[in-house]
Amino acid sequence: MKTKLISRRDTLVFGLKSSLAIAMGSFGLQTKAAEKKLSIGYWPIAAGLPFFAAVERGLFKQAGVEVEAIKFASPNQVVEAMIAGRIDGCANGVAITALALADAQNPGSIKFTCMNFANEKYILDQVIVPIGSSIKTISELSGKKVACGPGINNVTLAKAVMAGAGAINAQVVELPIAQILPALAAGQIDGAYVLEPTAVIGKQQKISRSIGAGVVSKYVLGDNLPWIGGAAALTSTALKEKSGLVNGFLKGYAAGVDYVRKEGIAANQYLKGYTAIDGELAKEVPISGYIEYNEVKAADVKALQRLFDVFTERKVFDKSISALTLIYKQS
Repeated sequence: MKTKLISRRDTLVFGLKSSLAIAMGSFGLQTKAAEKKLSIGYWPIAAGLPFFAAVERGLFKQAGVEVEAIKFASPNQVVEAMIAGRIDGCANGVAITALALADAQNPGSIKFTCMNFANEKYILDQVIVPIGSSIKTISELSGKKVACGPGINNVTLAKAVMAGAGAINAQVVELPIAQILPALAAGQIDGAYVLEPTAVIGKQQKISRSIGAGVVSKYVLGDNLPWIGGAAALTSTALKEKSGLVNGFLKGYAAGVDYVRKEGIAANQYLKGYTAIDGELAKEVPISGYIEYNEVKAADVKALQRLFDVFTERKVFDKSISALTLIYKQS
């Protein structure tokens, strides 16, 4: 298992390095039109809600900046597009460890502008099982087949959750998000580590039920530390070459975060079209917590550093990564 994990990391790093090499030859080819807008990638999960709301409510336009939202199938694809210079940044929900790993290949290339976190109150991560399963606790998944979303971030956290919860020798397998619930329904897997809205969809469709929420915070980080699992970020190239758009982007994004904080579940109407959830289902999706770059406290840095240390301990990061250096600071 350890050899496979390191191999997966090396594959990701190779892909990021290759993308970076291509990017170096293309950064200077941006057109005048491209310089007038920011292209932001997103992964279709609930944590991206402030971005979705900001786009749909015209909050970026009100702040004087044009933003193009581009959907990707996995967080790794978003990060690779950032490094290759195809997009200028990403929305919340993109795996923060994937962003950190990419920055490690080219230090200073990525800055977090808003981070999203989860715990037992702000729920994003859950472990689910088929609705008819007799399994009641995560530890009962020992030796069972457990699915997770694509990417080394999901695999690493799924394995860490299983280990921390006492599920010995759980077999963690990757599946595209859209295949997890059908696989549970068909009995092809015994459980799954998922991010919202998958658990809510499974519950509403009577396919699955949850046996644990806020599981990364509880079983991996400990000490009541929140799991800061994703981030909105901008590339150093965008910060430099499109500096005139940055303040507008930050202002529009902050307005999106403020809207979500004030409206709560009502804000979930903007999940429609960006995730696989809409209508009545939106009323069930929990809201993530958010920390903007200018709200970061010492406790937040501690929580993020602990997450990075877990990835170092598990050999996903080949060396320690400083959390503090990745957070955007206005000059």
